[in-house]
Amino acid sequence: MKILRRPQTVVVVALAFVAVLWWLLDRPLGVDSAVYRAGGIAVLHGEPLYAHLAALPGWAPELPFTYPPFAAVLFTPFAVLPPQLCWGLVAMAAAPALYLALRPFFDNGWALLAAFGLQPVWQSVGLGQLNLILLALVVVDVLRLRGSRYGGMLIGLAAAVKLIPLIFIGHLLLTGRRADAMRALGTFLAATALGFALLPGDSVTYWTSAIFNDHFAAMKGWVGNQSWQGFLARTGPGEGWLLGIAVLFVVAAVFLIRWRYRAGDEQGALLVCAGCALLVSPISWTHHWVWIVPALGYLLARGFRWLAAAIAVVFTGWTVAVVPGGGGAEHGWDLGQMVVGNGYLLVAVAAGVFLVVKRIREWRGAWVRRVVSDSGR
Repeated sequence: MKILRRPQTVVVVALAFVAVLWWLLDRPLGVDSAVYRAGGIAVLHGEPLYAHLAALPGWAPELPFTYPPFAAVLFTPFAVLPPQLCWGLVAMAAAPALYLALRPFFDNGWALLAAFGLQPVWQSVGLGQLNLILLALVVVDVLRLRGSRYGGMLIGLAAAVKLIPLIFIGHLLLTGRRADAMRALGTFLAATALGFALLPGDSVTYWTSAIFNDHFAAMKGWVGNQSWQGFLARTGPGEGWLLGIAVLFVVAAVFLIRWRYRAGDEQGALLVCAGCALLVSPISWTHHWVWIVPALGYLLARGFRWLAAAIAVVFTGWTVAVVPGGGGAEHGWDLGQMVVGNGYLLVAVAAGVFLVVKRIREWRGAWVRRVVSDSGR
């Protein structure tokens, strides 16, 4: 515990220092946390949440608020702080969140510190994103709250802030935690109902139009989107492949989750579900791939150090930096650029294929043994 707390404390103190210094110097810091703050201010001022955000600082790009209204209610305390200190609060939560998310997979403090060299982590911190906090909520719920009367509630809360964690309700059902799944769904619905009660107009707008995120529709093919839809938009034969392959991903994930859970590998089962979520989501920005941290911890705990190191190198950010990106440049990629530019997604697909093949081999081995046993009788 002591070795883990020391790096965590160093990171928190360093990020707090950066936040205060950048505030005193009045320099830009935290694009996404500035959007959260502007959303909270819009709620307090009765301004439309899914229109122009008047409270965005002048240095921030014109980004929309894309979260459910309940999330905007949670962000209202940010209104009393300057944007840089709002970033500081979100960023300072990164190290404790990583600690909670990594510990069930690999209890090592220096691994936590090294995780800040991975693009999904440093990008989430730099932008002031909530990804690491949502990661911790899901990991704690699935791996720590089994059998607790609070099981499922953290997943429901995470889903009320950002919809993608809804997939983990399915994970709870697949692993026999029906009561927890109902609590997760109930928490999500209660939080959503609170959003409707406090912001009825914004809630109608969100659930009828803003949820489709038209602002980012034209950006699906950008290299920064490492989802299956992003892959097809860049290099695929067309949207006709979208649904079929997405269904295949989900079916394979159900198959693998059940297998790993029955084998007593709860961590592996959870990582399969997370990988499926990243693949089938319309948008999986590179900073959404924070699940790579517990995945690498999973490999390290099982002695696959060289494999973990190789995968970690992929996720440092160079793969999306060395290929042409933006303005449709992705459509001109050659084969090598396709492989490199889709590196995050291809790692997840390769892991899934490996697990499916391994399971099929296990089945085949069991079948052969049964046939030999029957023939010897």
